[in-house]
Amino acid sequence: MKKTYKIEVDCANCANKMENAAKHTEGVKDAVVNFMTLKMTVEFEEGADPKEVMGRVLKACRKVESDCEIFM
Repeated sequence: MKKTYKIEVDCANCANKMENAAKHTEGVKDAVVNFMTLKMTVEFEEGADPKEVMGRVLKACRKVESDCEIFM
């Protein structure tokens, strides 16, 4: 399953850090962050709970970019 989320991030480099953090989060099959549209598309592993996984994604993203936001 894929879902797209609106994000808030300050620069393209920060968006890249968010993408890498999301990709390495348990339950995420793939993630793409588009800085121009301020959107993150996440493909979840089979059987993963998107709400639970996105909580972990946000936590992981805030470790690399403390002032980022994902609107869920």
